[in-house]
Parts: sequence; structure tokens; C-alpha cells
Amino acid sequence: MIQRSVQHEVEQALARQAAVALIGPRQVGKTTLAHAVAAGRPSVYLDLENPTDRAKLAEPELFLGRHEDRLVILDEIHRVPELFSALRGIIDKGRREGRRTGRFLMLGSAAIELMRQSETLAGRIAYVDMGPLSMLETGPETRDTLWLRGGFPDSYLAADDAESLALRRDFIRTYLERDVPMFGPRIPAETLERLWTMLAHCQGSLLNASKLASGIGVSAPTVGSYLGLLVDLLLLRRLPPFHRNVGKRLVKSPKTYVRDSGLLHALLGIGDFDSLLGHPVIGASWEGFVIDNLIAAAPAGTKAGFYRTAAGAEIDLVLELGAKHGVWAVEIKRSATPGLQKGNHHALADIAPRRSFYVHGGTDRFPMTAHTEAISLHELAAELAELG
Repeated sequence: MIQRSVQHEVEQALARQAAVALIGPRQVGKTTLAHAVAAGRPSVYLDLENPTDRAKLAEPELFLGRHEDRLVILDEIHRVPELFSALRGIIDKGRREGRRTGRFLMLGSAAIELMRQSETLAGRIAYVDMGPLSMLETGPETRDTLWLRGGFPDSYLAADDAESLALRRDFIRTYLERDVPMFGPRIPAETLERLWTMLAHCQGSLLNASKLASGIGVSAPTVGSYLGLLVDLLLLRRLPPFHRNVGKRLVKSPKTYVRDSGLLHALLGIGDFDSLLGHPVIGASWEGFVIDNLIAAAPAGTKAGFYRTAAGAEIDLVLELGAKHGVWAVEIKRSATPGLQKGNHHALADIAPRRSFYVHGGTDRFPMTAHTEAISLHELAAELAELG
């Protein structure tokens, strides 16, 4: 399943820059999308995990010079970090000769690592993020399947729930044993699995590094480095607190979410929708699912956070959409009979958002107060997408 919105973004980026880096977790569909982009133009594809393809770049200027009229797709680009300096020279030579855009499409799984490696291409490269499938791509009728299985295409499209769960468990094992050691310090797979499972049990909670460290027998700074790696691999979200000068004591710790709901459920052993409905994590799972879909739909440059004071005023998601659209506040509850709590009213008074919403588990849209609308996830995601 191709994410058409991301494909369009990649094509636009190739039209304005010589190089584009498409960044997303493993198995999210980057290679499939890259081939879709290449289908309309002359291209060459290199999988840099393949020793034969890596060997072709032993003399990158010679090989790439033979394909200067083609889009060159470099999959798993992090495998050959020394390639970036050669690419800079090739791009600059092409610019002098009038070939300015659409030269290279790079695919990578670690956001910060790839950006660090590509610093030599500053001014020559654009970055496009690619997450799992969202409800805007799969449709509102798929909501419960997407929520249970998550948005990784193989898992979402599996023949049944049991096959989907098995695929997600394989995915987790691959990351624990192969990908995490590739991008970060050597971390025992058992230690990282315990940490990841603890994060799943604490979905949507304020980050408490000391508690996590105690649970896996390491120091709090070590936990911090582990979490940073999971964030870099686009598997974990740290949602920062939204700060506004309201003269009140605000929570300073971020909230953490396993970004893909399907991975969250696999870590907790939730294999079907009935099990999800009866599990204590259901509320936090729904919250994380909604947050990920809304952030994915929001325009580029949107800042996302949450608001909470020490006195209990709270809003689950605050979206800073820029001067044109202002701040939007979103409270999230799965109940089909929504109702704002006292703490929500206090938070809205503090934030004074341009617009305020309550995302619930139903499909109806209606005013709750003079300033807050109850709305479905799909409808609010569609409104955010229209802003871009």
C-alpha cells in the first residue's frame, strides 16, 4: 500500500533539491514508495545492505557518473557513511553543468543518525519523514483494524490477527537483535526488551527515567541514551510539555508513547480486538493512536505538546500551527459520550486556544461548549490535512 501523500512530498522535494532523504522505521514501506517515485523516470536502485551493490560504489564518482541522467536510489544509506562527501562533489559538479535537482533519493531508518551523516550536504538535501499508515490513508471504516494492528503495511494487511501479531513480534525481535546495535551502543537484547515493555505498560505517562532505570538495572543517564535511540529510530515519541506564561507551576517532564499502536499491543501480548477492549491500556492506547494520527496529518512545522499544571489542569494534545491558524487544543477519550472535566476547563482557560476539540470514539460531531467541539479522529485529521 503506497502512501500517496508522502510520495507527492518526495516528488516535490526532488523537484527543488538535488538529494532527498526519506526517513522512516524499517518495514514502513520506504523501498516500495521509492520504486513508485522512480516508475515515472529513468532510475537505478542500489541496496547498500547488499555487498554486491556496495561494491559498485567502491569508486562512487565513476559509477554515479555513468548514471548522471537517472534518479539514483540509495537504500540503507547509513551503511556507507563515507559516501556523503563524494555525493557533495557530484552534486556540485552537476550544478555547475546545469543538473541541479532530482539526482539522489536516500532511504534511512534512523533520523538523527542520517541527518548527522548528511551534514556535508547542507543546502543540497531535503528530508521527508515517513511513518506507518494513518487513518487518512486507510479510511475511517478501517479504524479498529488499524488501531489494533498498527500501520506497518505487512501487519495491517495480514490475513488475520494471529498472522499480524506474529509479524509484529518478528519486527520487534529484529530491532532488538539487529537494528538497535547497528545504530547505538551495544545493548543486551533482553535489557532493551524489558525497557520497551515497561514503556508499553507506561504508555502516555510522564517520563520517569529513575523508575525505568531501576526496573532494568542501569543508571538513569543510560536509560536516557536508550530512549534517545528509540526516538531516533522513530519507534518512541517524547511529547514535550507545552509552556505558556500563565503564572502557574507546570509539569516539566515529557510524556512517552510507543508510536505504533500495533507494536504497543504486541509488546503487551494483545492479539485481537476483544483482548484490547478488556485490557487496562485501552485508554492510553487510544490516546497514543489519536496523537500519532493527528500529528501525521498536521502541516509541516507544527509543534505538538501537552499541557498539565501541578494543580491538575490538563489537555492531552496542544498543536501550535503557526500565526495563521494559532493553537489548537485536543482532549482525547474513547468514550462515545464525551464530557470535559474540571481540569480540562481550567487548562482551556489557561491556553486560550484558537480552536478546541474533544476526540471521542464515535462518529458524531457536535458542540460541547461555546468553544469546544466533539469530533471523530478521522474528521479532525482531515481538517488538519487541509491546512497544509
